[in-house]
Amino acid sequence: MRRLTKKKALTLVRELDAFPKVPESYVESSASGGTVSLIAFTCMAVLAVLEFFVYRHTWMKYEYEVDKDYTSKMRINVDITVAMRCQFIGADVLDLAETMVASDGLKYEPVNFELSPGQRLWHMTLQHIQERLKVEHALQDLLFKSAIKGPPAAPPERDDGSASLTACRIHGYLFVNKVAGNFHITVGKSIPHPRGHAHLAALISHDTYNFSHRIDHLSFGEAIPGIISPLDGTEKVSPESNHMFQYFLTIVPTKLNTYQVSAETHQYSVTEQDRVINHAAGSHGVSGIFMKYDISSLMVKVTEQHMPLWQFLVRLCGIVGGIFTTTGMLHGLVGFVVDLVCCRFQMGAYKPLKEAPHNEPVNGETPVGTESHSQ
Repeated sequence: MRRLTKKKALTLVRELDAFPKVPESYVESSASGGTVSLIAFTCMAVLAVLEFFVYRHTWMKYEYEVDKDYTSKMRINVDITVAMRCQFIGADVLDLAETMVASDGLKYEPVNFELSPGQRLWHMTLQHIQERLKVEHALQDLLFKSAIKGPPAAPPERDDGSASLTACRIHGYLFVNKVAGNFHITVGKSIPHPRGHAHLAALISHDTYNFSHRIDHLSFGEAIPGIISPLDGTEKVSPESNHMFQYFLTIVPTKLNTYQVSAETHQYSVTEQDRVINHAAGSHGVSGIFMKYDISSLMVKVTEQHMPLWQFLVRLCGIVGGIFTTTGMLHGLVGFVVDLVCCRFQMGAYKPLKEAPHNEPVNGETPVGTESHSQ
């Protein structure tokens, strides 16, 4: 009983076969058809491989929304070298609400301002990347894809030895409120007081001022290796001792979701200016490095996307079916034109013989059905 049911099921499946079947004896092979088939299969294979590379490719999708998180703290990651001794300078943050942020997370390390050959090569490479980022904006997507979890990359270490350590490397991090503020490095250590804050600079001679600096890294939010910020690799050397450097930053909160990392960070754009402080010439101000930042109310969501598998299969079927059908139509059209041209030439080669008149004798014979009468 089970065998009979199975046979009926197979018979029903065979009856449902709607694809046309042509016996092999009805198929005529030709050299032109084989050539076209070979070309078609080659095109199918090449396009299928190229489509597979497109399937493996990913792209970044950008979405914008209002940033509703205004109560959390924002992290500032700093690695700046100033050409002054550490005891002469101080760094801190003063936000829009006149709140002074504690700089306990910053470290002051005496170093030499001149770089070693390895560090100079690393710094020149960073500057070259910054130049290319200004021209090729699509490189930013590549940096997002290369971002990974872990500690940020640091420049090669050097051994200053007994060299004169006349510079100071300020590195570390700060947590600030998500409001506009001013991160600055100026002469003297900061001293808080009820009306704000000040820097103790009265005992420091103006001749020792030198705010030439190098920014190895400056970012906001979670530090992500692979992400290069706009100020990374910046180097400013001033011939004047009394100089003010100003950077105006616009920070945009960013949520990054890739196949390598998922993090909340911040992007920023920057404009800069610098001038020599000369009170006699009317150029007033305080010598130092000032980074005034403002936070955008919009947030950017950057997501790495990939082509779905079903879409890849549909495109692959479209390539195979399209090439097979198109080459078949072209082969038939070319064959029809060739046959038409060849038949016209052959019609002139095989013309029928002209028939003789019905009543004229052929080879001296008397036509059948005629009588000869003699007189």
